Amino acid sequence: MDAGVCGGGAVAPVVREVRVDGPAQAAPAQEQRGRSAADADFARVRAVADAICYEGYLLYPYRRSSPKNRVRWQFGVLVPRVWAEAHLAEQPGVSGAAESWYQQTECLFEAPPDAVLRVRVRYLQAQRKTVERRTGAGDGWEAVETLDVDGALHLTFDEAVPRETDLEVPLTELLAGERTYPAGAPGGLETVPLTSGGGTVGRIVRSRHPVRARTTLRAERLDGPDGTYRLSVRTENTDDAPSPEASREVALSHALLATHTLLGGDGPRFCSLIDPPDWAAAHSRTCRNVRTFPVLAGEEGTARTMFSSPILLGDHPQVAPESPGDLHDAAEIDEILSLRTLLLTDEEKREARATDPRAAAILDRVENMPQEVFAQLHGAMRSPEPAQLRRLARPPRPERPERAGEAGEAGPAPGERIPWWREGGDEGLSPSTDSVPVGGVEVARGHRVRLCPRGRGADAQDMFLVGRTARVEGVFHDVDGSVHLAVSVEDDPAAELNAWYGRYCYFRPDEVQPLGGAGTASPDEERSDGCHRTVEA
Repeated sequence: MDAGVCGGGAVAPVVREVRVDGPAQAAPAQEQRGRSAADADFARVRAVADAICYEGYLLYPYRRSSPKNRVRWQFGVLVPRVWAEAHLAEQPGVSGAAESWYQQTECLFEAPPDAVLRVRVRYLQAQRKTVERRTGAGDGWEAVETLDVDGALHLTFDEAVPRETDLEVPLTELLAGERTYPAGAPGGLETVPLTSGGGTVGRIVRSRHPVRARTTLRAERLDGPDGTYRLSVRTENTDDAPSPEASREVALSHALLATHTLLGGDGPRFCSLIDPPDWAAAHSRTCRNVRTFPVLAGEEGTARTMFSSPILLGDHPQVAPESPGDLHDAAEIDEILSLRTLLLTDEEKREARATDPRAAAILDRVENMPQEVFAQLHGAMRSPEPAQLRRLARPPRPERPERAGEAGEAGPAPGERIPWWREGGDEGLSPSTDSVPVGGVEVARGHRVRLCPRGRGADAQDMFLVGRTARVEGVFHDVDGSVHLAVSVEDDPAAELNAWYGRYCYFRPDEVQPLGGAGTASPDEERSDGCHRTVEA
């Protein structure tokens, strides 16, 4: 679909079956050339979306017999409502680690009046793979757990088919009223014969129940700058089967699994709910996200795409460039999983290959991984400087001439900071004498400050110190370029002992308010409750 077409009515949804026999594959060149701008944006976050889609699909050691692969589908599961209400306590939250019958995303965006919104709902549809053995000379079939055909092992196991529903609608239509679209998928039955010696000895039967679902879109104007809106995307399982007495396994066969949503379009610019701009701060707290949470996606600094995930992420999530492919254990470490996969016995590998085509693809990739790729998995040095902390980073140090005999390493360019891992990287830093600007005041050791930990992103224990006064003990520069203040809480009876041991509390410069230097705070400063207002907001 062309994301730039406004038309006179909403474009009908397109439901696609995206089937691959291994990890996500690139689309053909002719398909890529035909993508709209929103398609291209969605493609850029495909790797992250697939990592969420297949998180827990099949966990190491990728065998059917593994206990942790007997209870599957843990995130973004939307079961039929009648079953959910009979079995699940309704506890709405942003975590999608529990079943429900609906999922809701709300976010904020700026857009011109002629903007067109694009929504892609993605999920997995459960598929039962049953291995059957031929009985007698007739057409009789018997379901079996395992069948060995000429040394090839075949196992009965549940698979999944990726599904995508694309929705495109002009903003003007959403402002006139909510729009609801079907988002389900049809059932199916496929049979693959298993032959030996020229005859059919068995077959694999793959069956799917239809998935019935709908997605409702709604937009509303917000108070504030012109062209600011809230978008709501709600996806529901509308199936009336199975019965409330059915098992979870049966309910999953009618469910949307690993449900997540991509948001984009022609014209909208989305706002972070984690670090919203000033105009959006109050509105962001009223966004209601249920079992999913939207974050900015794509390259840092862009705001054209949002990814609403049942697994909590930060803005602009990325897959490490060193990662050679999916392992379905997105929260684990590639190097450890790859090495442990290599240590599986031949019999374990045989079972894993028979369990699922994606498991076989993982084994093939690990066993054929070049040594240089393994070396990259061991670790990488990066210097990420979050956008909100860049303004607090120390300025570049003056150029330092490279000393003779340093193994041919080039010196830093003029004005360039020496990397922390190089000799001399910490020269000129002194926590006891360094200072950092806070609200127009150069704060250094000995200054008194009021503690104002941020409501979001702060350590939970820091929240007990809201509004307390403290003495700065040092200014510390981190390897990522950020700055932290080491402080001693003034009314802490153990402050002197902690200082003797060098144990302090640490806060960012934007989490403190300077008081009256090293002396006593003024009466106005002592009465200030700005920290409390900041946290409550």
